[in-house]
Amino acid sequence: MVFSFLYFLNLNRDDLNLYFYLQSRPIRTGFSTQFSDKLIDTIDRPYTTVILAISADGKIADAARSPARFGSANDKAHLEQQVADSDAVLFGNGTLQAYGTTMRVISPELLKQRELHGKPPQPAQIVCSRSSKFDPNLRFFQQPVPRWLLTAEGEDGERGRLGERGRGGEGGRGRLGEGEREGEGERGRGGEGEIGGEGERGGEGEIGGEGGFAIETPSNSPLPSSSFLLPSSFFLLPSIFDRTIYAKTAGGEIDWIDGFQQLASLGIKRLAILGGGKLVASVLAAGLVDELWLTVCPLILGGADAPTPVEGKGFLADLALKLELLAVKQVGQEVFLHYKVDRSPHV
Repeated sequence: MVFSFLYFLNLNRDDLNLYFYLQSRPIRTGFSTQFSDKLIDTIDRPYTTVILAISADGKIADAARSPARFGSANDKAHLEQQVADSDAVLFGNGTLQAYGTTMRVISPELLKQRELHGKPPQPAQIVCSRSSKFDPNLRFFQQPVPRWLLTAEGEDGERGRLGERGRGGEGGRGRLGEGEREGEGERGRGGEGEIGGEGERGGEGEIGGEGGFAIETPSNSPLPSSSFLLPSSFFLLPSIFDRTIYAKTAGGEIDWIDGFQQLASLGIKRLAILGGGKLVASVLAAGLVDELWLTVCPLILGGADAPTPVEGKGFLADLALKLELLAVKQVGQEVFLHYKVDRSPHV
């Protein structure tokens, strides 16, 4: 009680608003979780929630696709709550390359809640990539979290990389990182999470391309001077992941229904998707998203090329996905929107 009283003394009005908001929606007890609990045992895939922060004009990053930094401390706490409520977190390789780290559960209260519900301390962190090339020096690979890779079989059923699209392809940036706690950058939105000083690496769509990485030869090396190419296969490091899931392909793309069914078979009942825009678009198009949490932040980014929460070809108005608004909450200068995908027939 003394700790709780002292804790409240150090909270400002916005912090108190967020505290009571989160207390009104603890893990698996709010309206949304009661609703989703009824569905979990009736579907053969994870119950899936997309969680994104957007500008007031609906962008998830600027036109340069820089790591987004516009979410407040309230938004970070909200994201950590959603991650703590999940069995696994899914994000694209472009998002990982942009931020370098992932959001893990740090709050003692949320860790205790996971323990009480029989969950491990951290949800599985699943990178979606059609390439199996990764930079092992990313901080993500040193974080104490379960790391999974969701990739695709080749068209002939071969298990391996399907194209060399390591860095690009997700369409914009999602949300990763751990905030400013423990000195790990602002949720990966820059700071330690931003990848810098690595050159072009085969352009936006590849890591290394087919040729490999150019490595400068040290002056005292027995190899010829100047530089040489390190083969791309050197960076194929499946061992840096605890588990690799090979989904079938359909039309050269990941078969998301098969991938999600495999996740369900591995005990993933609740899945959070943190971006980027192409990943969200693909999963929405496959009919696999159940809820969305959108944090509307007080800024305008603009730009025809700035990524949005849903990239890709888009939906025609007559075929647009319908949403049901579950909750609206203003905390400070941000608005938290909670939607459920409406699958009821519309005339």
